[in-house]
Amino acid sequence: MFLSALLSVIVFPKVIFLTAFTILIISDTSAALIGRRYGKHKFLAKSFEGTLAFFVSAVIVIFVTPKILYVPAEYYFGILAAALGAIAENISYGWADDNLTIPLTVGGVIWICYLLFYPNLQLVLLNVPQ
Repeated sequence: MFLSALLSVIVFPKVIFLTAFTILIISDTSAALIGRRYGKHKFLAKSFEGTLAFFVSAVIVIFVTPKILYVPAEYYFGILAAALGAIAENISYGWADDNLTIPLTVGGVIWICYLLFYPNLQLVLLNVPQ
């Protein structure tokens, strides 16, 4: 978890780090609790119920975490990142622990979406003086 936080805070702008790491904490926990208790249907490597719990909780996180522009596209970016983060959580194992893959996947998807759709937007990194 420490390595994941350190790497994410170095790589991502602050607002993306906050979203990605909040999803890691809330959605990974939701997936584990729901998947273990109610998981009856296999989906990829884990249960469908746990993966769905991850996705639903991640979408909720997307709607309550800070945004840069507060435009609808940012919510679409987040929903896409939540879906891919749910898949990353489901298939991660061994050295690719989900504590590392979730924030890197979610943060990476959101950042790539900003770069593609808002190429002139200045995203500020945490380690750059403001």
